[in-house]
Amino acid sequence: MNRFDRADSLPFIVYEDNHIIVVVKPQGLLCQGDIGGSENLLDLLREYIRESAHKPGNVYIGLVHRLDRNTGGLMVFAKTSKAAARLSEQFREHTVSKHYLAAVEHRPEPPENSMQDYLKKDGRLKKAVIASANDPEAKKAELRYRWIGERRRSQTRPPLQIVEVELLTGRFHQIRAQFAHHRLPLAGDTKYGSTLRLGGPALWAHRLEFSHPTRKEVMNFEFEPPAEWPFGFRRDRAADVAREDD
Repeated sequence: MNRFDRADSLPFIVYEDNHIIVVVKPQGLLCQGDIGGSENLLDLLREYIRESAHKPGNVYIGLVHRLDRNTGGLMVFAKTSKAAARLSEQFREHTVSKHYLAAVEHRPEPPENSMQDYLKKDGRLKKAVIASANDPEAKKAELRYRWIGERRRSQTRPPLQIVEVELLTGRFHQIRAQFAHHRLPLAGDTKYGSTLRLGGPALWAHRLEFSHPTRKEVMNFEFEPPAEWPFGFRRDRAADVAREDD
């Protein structure tokens, strides 16, 4: 059975037409292949289109944005080069609306605020670090958040605090790095200082809004995380979930 045939499994298709395809990426799955040949969403989509459209040979799929390996949620892919160019421009111009759910160990104060920092990528550590605004490698990172509630796994453990995050810029590891810098590391994000081990950072891309690349109409999608989130991953392969290459 094709991986996209069942609506109760991940990944699966939320929307598809001749130009774009919107899917839900599960936590623990790469967006695109790596040198180790790991299973990845781009190849799964390419195979899906090859089978469903009965297309022999190469199938075009354009990757126009990314999610970290251990971040799940909504992604849009282009099915034509024209759609890829126009969607990529929207992401570069920051006209795409991206909202995430994140879990932290402590309630943020104030409960609704913005964060503005300068980030640069540390290639050796594979993480983003706070930098000076005068650093030529630094890029401005902006986001807004609001506290929306809490989720408790048991009566013996404190609840995790859930925040909705709107990205105003799209930097490498932006949410993870900025929240950690403001003493609110994402639950499970041991790379950025969390003491909890959940298999990866509790982060889910739950809303995505963009302009359709050919029809120009506003496309708005929302998808809630699996019931296990933010306390664990849905995928069965523990080895894949434990690895953190992003």
